[in-house]
Amino acid sequence: MGMRRPRTTKNPPILSHEFVIQNHADIVSCIAMVFVVGLMFQATSPVASLFVALQHNVSSTVNVSEAEDLPIMYTNGAKDISCVFFYTLICIVIHAVVQEYVLDKLNKKMHLSKIKHSKFNESGQLLFFYFVSAAWGADLIVRENFLNINSLWEGYPHANLGFVNKFYFIIQLAYWLHSFPELYFQKTKKEEMSSRIQYAVLYLLFIGGAYVLNFTRVALGMMVLHYSVEFVFHLARLMYFSEKTDLANTGFMVFNGLFVLVRLGTITLSVLTFWYGLQQSNQLTIDFPAGNFNTQLVRINCLAAVSLLQAWMMWNFINFHLRRLRERSAVSRKIKSPIKKKVKMAEEDIQNLPEVDQQTASENGVRSRSKASKKN
Repeated sequence: MGMRRPRTTKNPPILSHEFVIQNHADIVSCIAMVFVVGLMFQATSPVASLFVALQHNVSSTVNVSEAEDLPIMYTNGAKDISCVFFYTLICIVIHAVVQEYVLDKLNKKMHLSKIKHSKFNESGQLLFFYFVSAAWGADLIVRENFLNINSLWEGYPHANLGFVNKFYFIIQLAYWLHSFPELYFQKTKKEEMSSRIQYAVLYLLFIGGAYVLNFTRVALGMMVLHYSVEFVFHLARLMYFSEKTDLANTGFMVFNGLFVLVRLGTITLSVLTFWYGLQQSNQLTIDFPAGNFNTQLVRINCLAAVSLLQAWMMWNFINFHLRRLRERSAVSRKIKSPIKKKVKMAEEDIQNLPEVDQQTASENGVRSRSKASKKN
C-alpha cells in the first residue's frame, strides 16, 4: 500500500528517525505483506498462519458429520500473541490511512494551533475506533443473544468463542498495543505521553484480563457502554475544535450525564456478575484445563479492580468540573471589578513616580474623574 507524502526539499537519510516516521506506514505494510505472502507457499504457510489466522480452534475435535451444522469455536492460548502482533501492524497502517486521508485534510481547512492539532488528531483517531468498536460490540451482543442479564454468568466458563467474538477481542488488544509505537510515529510531546500511556495500559490490563480469565461476556457489555460514552465525548471535542460552540456544549452536557450513568451501570454489571451470578457455580480451586477461574478470590479481585477503576474515573471527572467552576468564578470576579483594578494600578504607578510627579499625576487623576462624573 503506497502512502502519499508531502514533498519536501530535503529527503531524510535512509533509516534515520525522520525517514522512519515519514514512511512508517509503508514500512509496516511491507512487513504485514510478508506474512500474507507467506500463506501462499506450502513451506511458509504453517508459520504465516500463526500470525494471520485465529489460533486455538477447538472445533477440530468434533466429527466431520457433526461439525457441518456447528459453528467454528475458538479458545484462548499462547499462540494468540502472534496473532495480536500481526493485527497490531494492521492497526498502525489503518491509523496512518485515517490520519492522512481524513484528519490531515480537515486540519488544513481549520488552521489549528499545534496544541489543538495534536488533540484534534487524538480525538479523531479515537472517535473512529470507539464508533467501530461500540457498533461491532452491540451487534455481537444482539447476535449472541447476550441481552438477557443471566447470560453473563450462565454456562461459565465461556472458554469457547465464535470467530467474530474472538476476533473482536484480538482487535481490541492489537489496537491498544499499537498506541505505544504511535507515540514515536506521531512525535507525541512528553507532557502528553503520560496520559496516553496510562489509559492504553489500563485498557490492555482489563481487556486482556477478561480475555484470559474467560469473562468475555461481561467485558463485552462494559466495553460497549464505555465506548459509547467516549464516542460522545470525542465527537463534542471535535465540534469544539471546529468552533461549533453550541453543538460542542450540547455534546459535553450529554457526555456529563452519560458518564455518570455508565459508571453506575458498569459497577452494577460487575456486582451482578461477580458477586451474585458466578457465586451460584463457585468452586474452591482454579481449573486451568477447563479455563474455569470462578473462585471467590478471583471474583473479589475482579470486582474490586472494576470498582476502583470506576471510582478513579469518577474522582477525576469531579475534580475536573470543580476546577472548571473555580476558573469560571475567578474570571467572573475579574470581569465584575475592572474599574477598581484600573484605579489600583493607577495608584501603584503614581507611587512609583518621584514626589513632584506624584502630586501632578494625582491632581490630573482627580480632574479626569471629576470630568467623567459631570458627563454622567
